[in-house]
Amino acid sequence: MRVLATALLTVLAAAPALAAQPPLDMETIMADPDWIGPPVEDAYWSVDGSQVYYSLKHDGTPVRDLWRVAASGGTPERLDPAAAAKADGGKPVFDRDHRHAAFVSHGDIFLRDLASGATVQVTRSSAKERDPRFSLDGRLLTFRAGNDWFAYAVAGGPVSQVADLQAKEDPKARKSDDLTDDQQALFKTLRDLRSDEEAMAADTDALAAADAGRTPKPFWLGKDVSIADTSVSPDGRWMLVVTEAKDADKGKIADLTHYVTDSGYAESEATRSYVGRKDPVPQSLRLLDLKTRASYDLDMKTLPGIGDDPLADIRAKTIAALRKDGKNDRADELAAPKKRPVIVNGEYSPGIAWSDDGHEVAVQLRAIDNKDRWIATVDFDRHALVSQHRLTDKAWINWDGNDFGWLRDGRTLWYLSEESGYAQLYTRPLGGKATALTSGRFEVDHPLLSPDGSRFYVRTNKVAPYSYDIYAVPVKGGELTRVTTFEGLDDFMLSPDGSRLAVLHSSPYVPSQLATIGVDGSAVRELTDTRKPAYKAREWIVPKIVQVPSKHGAGTIWAKFYGPADAAASASRPAVIFVHGAGYLQNVHLSYPAYFREQMFHNLLVQRGYVVLDMDYRASKGYGRDWRTAIYRQMGHPELDDLLDGKAWLVADHGVDPKRVGIYGGSYGGFMTLMALLRAPGEFAAGAALRPVSDWTSYNHEYTSNILNDPQIDPEAYKASSPIHYAEALADPLLIEHGLIDDNVLASDSIRLYQRFIELHKKNFWMSLYPMERHGFVHADSWYDEYRRIDELFREKLEPAGTIDRHP
Repeated sequence: MRVLATALLTVLAAAPALAAQPPLDMETIMADPDWIGPPVEDAYWSVDGSQVYYSLKHDGTPVRDLWRVAASGGTPERLDPAAAAKADGGKPVFDRDHRHAAFVSHGDIFLRDLASGATVQVTRSSAKERDPRFSLDGRLLTFRAGNDWFAYAVAGGPVSQVADLQAKEDPKARKSDDLTDDQQALFKTLRDLRSDEEAMAADTDALAAADAGRTPKPFWLGKDVSIADTSVSPDGRWMLVVTEAKDADKGKIADLTHYVTDSGYAESEATRSYVGRKDPVPQSLRLLDLKTRASYDLDMKTLPGIGDDPLADIRAKTIAALRKDGKNDRADELAAPKKRPVIVNGEYSPGIAWSDDGHEVAVQLRAIDNKDRWIATVDFDRHALVSQHRLTDKAWINWDGNDFGWLRDGRTLWYLSEESGYAQLYTRPLGGKATALTSGRFEVDHPLLSPDGSRFYVRTNKVAPYSYDIYAVPVKGGELTRVTTFEGLDDFMLSPDGSRLAVLHSSPYVPSQLATIGVDGSAVRELTDTRKPAYKAREWIVPKIVQVPSKHGAGTIWAKFYGPADAAASASRPAVIFVHGAGYLQNVHLSYPAYFREQMFHNLLVQRGYVVLDMDYRASKGYGRDWRTAIYRQMGHPELDDLLDGKAWLVADHGVDPKRVGIYGGSYGGFMTLMALLRAPGEFAAGAALRPVSDWTSYNHEYTSNILNDPQIDPEAYKASSPIHYAEALADPLLIEHGLIDDNVLASDSIRLYQRFIELHKKNFWMSLYPMERHGFVHADSWYDEYRRIDELFREKLEPAGTIDRHP
């Protein structure tokens, strides 16, 4: 089942329903989520399109079982190890004429003849092969293991290595110097030995050239580089190699300590460096012609704007301040590079995309300063990069919305871009003008080209920011047509023939479930319901999606409101504001939340007379570029304005006592709890900061430098954005909770802030540390203890005796 948006826009008469059930308790809602039922994961179509495979977590263990269900409906079947070994592998790929399919199963490549059904196991090795792809004519299948690429003739034949890459110097390459030349001139025997070596090498090369069955000669890339990534054209003619400096200094690595261990001794673990200690290692591109054995460096100087300094003003101000303080050595280190270093932008989407015929390739590059993203093609004749699209942002290029590829014609690029202010889908013929296939004040993601190449299917929140569904749009442009009406659409996959979609969808209290639907929106088949009976039988408070007006120029702040049916009638009630984590994350939506435990905790709070508000403050995902970048160089400032607007709305519209409002959240939500108490003392009666960042200078580079630049260049942004610099203002009760083996936000963040409070002689602050937990807690005992303490804090600080119902 799914909860429709119309139901979500009203508050259920939850109080009577809950009264008829046993009251919620902390033990239940913080227990291992096996009692809820697992979400459907990793769904994919069978090769013939008749069935859908998926994974479910096994009760009591982290093991995932493989399941199978008929696409038309029926009883799902859990596959035992023997059946799983014979199952189709994940996400099969097809040749253009749909004669063969290839897939990966248990790390090996399989090839199936679609007419006969005959299946050939192409590889059997300990290596994990992946990324199979057919050549345009269907005769060649390429795939990779690590950075090595292999080819297999579909008609039959041995697997052959496409290229032998060696990050070493060519041992046959002789560097001439005066002494060597003298030795050759003086001694005939040395000259004879060299001549013999050259004759043997020439004979080996001649034999190899005449024998296609031999392994290819190595490409010697040099001893000063390491291989970061590789990609080969579908026809096996060209290869791109992404390299970076070997043994590059990546900065000092922070350690954490495991105090509870099998050995009984404390053990250390290396984690990561801090932001700005060392920037990411710049990358270079090399083009290999696998036919002629030639190698070419691809110069990035042709990228438009590569020589610009988008941080010139900030840089100049910081350099001037350093020179004024006599720190000329540090000022000299901040000089802008003549050509900005770049990396291949392949972390969140493939960084290299080949056309089906292998005659074109596109590479997505990103400046290390995070201000530019380029999509460039390669001119194979000139061995040069050609810029096709530049996206620039004065704040930072988004992590999401960087998907790109080729249309079926192999000469037209498609890509997502935020240039309009929202992530939208574009096409662009090489050297031509871009066409926006979608436009509007909504976001587009998950673009998927139909097998016949005529249309895209995308996921979008076109109807409302919180409602996601699949839409179709022709590749030549036209109307954006709605396909599904689930409103909580999590992911989707096209059937092999392109006629149906397998979708994962969910609702606030229903974990992700599997359904199929025709691409015209017809014939919906619900295939799974994995919820357990005890969870399924309970009535839950459906959050009301509301618009909180901003008094700070932000317009509408979308939020989820949890409260009883009479929430507007009663006066002087306590409230809690929950702050989601990750910063760039959307929690106001109609899908099952990542914060499902917190959502049940909110039910418990409502049961005791509270109301709860969960806001998508500025920086949250789903609302466009300006909302995302509002926090640039000022993390914790516009978000706090939004949270205070949320509190004012609760007081004005829902009878909330302004003196009895608590706040809590984890990770970025923990950071914001600190900022709320330290930058707005007196506004919140108590706060619980879970695994919070207290000083952004000790967080990682990839996330932080996007928003605050490097701390050496922009120290003011770090000082303005770090709670530790506001510690003097602590006046309200604060609970800090942190996992000691958190390798994301290190526990030292909380401990350093705690020490600061000690030195400032502050009162009413507490810390609870969890020796066996990382950033995302996984043990039910820890979850229980963590939320028991939060609950006790709110009971003590927000609930004057006798004013509200005190269910356990």
